[in-house]
Amino acid sequence: MKWTLSALGAGTVLAAAGFFLYTPSTEDYVRPFVSPPGPATIIFGGDMMFDRTIRTTMEEKGDDYVFSCIAEFLKDADIVVANLEGPITSHASKSVDSEIGGEGNFNFTFPTTTAELLARHNIRLVNLGNNHIMNFGREGLFETKKWLEEADVRHFGDPDLPESERVERMEIRDIPISFVNWSDWTSDKTDHTVAQVRTEVQAGRLVFVYTHWGEEYVPPLSQMKQLARSFVDAGASIVIGSHPHIVQEHERYQGKDIYYSLGNFVFDQYWSEAVRRGLLLRVSFNPTDILSVEEIPIDNRTDRRTCAV
Repeated sequence: MKWTLSALGAGTVLAAAGFFLYTPSTEDYVRPFVSPPGPATIIFGGDMMFDRTIRTTMEEKGDDYVFSCIAEFLKDADIVVANLEGPITSHASKSVDSEIGGEGNFNFTFPTTTAELLARHNIRLVNLGNNHIMNFGREGLFETKKWLEEADVRHFGDPDLPESERVERMEIRDIPISFVNWSDWTSDKTDHTVAQVRTEVQAGRLVFVYTHWGEEYVPPLSQMKQLARSFVDAGASIVIGSHPHIVQEHERYQGKDIYYSLGNFVFDQYWSEAVRRGLLLRVSFNPTDILSVEEIPIDNRTDRRTCAV
């Protein structure tokens, strides 16, 4: 896999007594991504929300603060994939300082610096198929895609596209992969998504299905289980869920892993251990199958940092 990463400066080089000092400037430069040897790895996370008190904390302490506990860990994979639980727009926040459960409290927009924050922490692919991405309408969706694309963060599950175009295809270490989204809010029909999984598999690609589904704070529903198993039956290598804001059960079906919900990755919910605790998955794979899945418990701390447990 080859990524082109935008960073913060071309810099100047000073030579003195045979030594070179590198000082970055504010102009862009390009740093090629070089994969270390070994199997391909992806870290999957759950829901990310950068509004409300997460936003005000980033304004006070800097954007990178929320990832400061796990920054090095996130770099230890070819790519990190998670759910972007709302749009990135230039609109003022409606949820900052709102009452819990009151008007605007669940109407999210994230700062325009969010895409660059994700890129700096190797979160190079995000799911847009969720119940908050349209909080600021199609205008907010279009602006989100603009900021993501400028930061070289790719996306899938775009509800503004036909189902067959909501797939993100890439190669990691020369392994062709497809990321397919199912969302209870934006997906068209169950059989369309199952057919899309089958199409990607028949094209010789490993398929990772990332879902946004179910009900919040409760165990997985029976229809979620039926749907997840239909994705595996169609050839998906793994099914990973988000939205319920708690970690739900893990199931092995036909030799494949189904994680019904990874819980919160970055979120300001703290009233119980269930909502504070999330799960990251470090998935290693080769061209034909998944080799291992490592579970990494995380804690959404009240200081608004996400840390490994």
